[in-house]
Amino acid sequence: MNRASPLAGLFSRKNIPIGARLPKLKNPRLEPDWKQADPSWIDRALACSQKRSSGGWWVADVSSEVGQVPRSHRIDGQEVVLWRSRDGVHAAPAACPHMGADLSCASVHNGKLRCPWHGLELGPQGHGTWRPYPCHDDGVLVWIRLAPAEQPTDAPIQAERPKHGIEAVIRMEAQCEPLDIVANRLDPWHGVHYHPHSFADLNVLEQSKDEVVLRVAYRAFGPFCVEVDARFHSPERNSIVMTIVAGEGKGSIVSTHATPIDEGRTMVTEVTFATSERMGFRIAEYAGGLLEPFIKRRARLLWIDDIAYAERRYQLRTGKKRASASNRAETTSPTTDGL
Repeated sequence: MNRASPLAGLFSRKNIPIGARLPKLKNPRLEPDWKQADPSWIDRALACSQKRSSGGWWVADVSSEVGQVPRSHRIDGQEVVLWRSRDGVHAAPAACPHMGADLSCASVHNGKLRCPWHGLELGPQGHGTWRPYPCHDDGVLVWIRLAPAEQPTDAPIQAERPKHGIEAVIRMEAQCEPLDIVANRLDPWHGVHYHPHSFADLNVLEQSKDEVVLRVAYRAFGPFCVEVDARFHSPERNSIVMTIVAGEGKGSIVSTHATPIDEGRTMVTEVTFATSERMGFRIAEYAGGLLEPFIKRRARLLWIDDIAYAERRYQLRTGKKRASASNRAETTSPTTDGL
């Protein structure tokens, strides 16, 4: 006999708004979500996003996780090593140009990598065909620019962040391509149905060729919800940004970045920049270390669902089988330790 979840009763109660109140919707859409979620619009919006330049940049790691001990990464099929010196963060091919030793096992001396096999020191000047990659540390994320097929930019293309607030970063691996991650965020209509643990209500307010603004009620606990108006847009082809434009936490953003690992494997990096003009939030900023695990836990819960969505889309699009659930759990690679 099927048994209802013990939380089902909480989720079925009438929503009780808390926090900043928003004006009542003048013309709420009456069509069911399955009609509003037009596959052709989602495909067109995705096509628009994919025409935007990334400047050749990919998110490689979290800034706080990169230290003087080299870290190995696989980005777009290439082995890359990251390390930090007094001059900042550096990125380079992970194979020593001498005999191919793994430079993630190298030591760092005066900002240079010293190969563990034969002691060759490698730094910004390069050696033969071995050259460091352009690297950008924005204080939260580390970006790397591999040899781009498009016109490169001097810095990554990003949405504006709030000037103050609480930051939280999660990283998870998905068996899909970056565009499947972007496509997931261009379908907000699935929120209440697919994430009942996080969303209580959702209404689309505005819809352009590749952006959408919606009124959404986030669950705080049980029937208690926080209403906000949120805008989803894609500043470059591998990122999707949610910006709270009205309501509690106005100016906060959730920035999601998709980095290819190999064919059919993508790293999802999501940064939450939570802010508020309320006096109490300034106090909460000092307790950011206490709130950060809660923000991460909520974000991971959503992405467990949304990775399954993106992987299903990839499977239907390519005909390739989806991995088992155990392989879709949060990755335990060095890039996620401590997050």
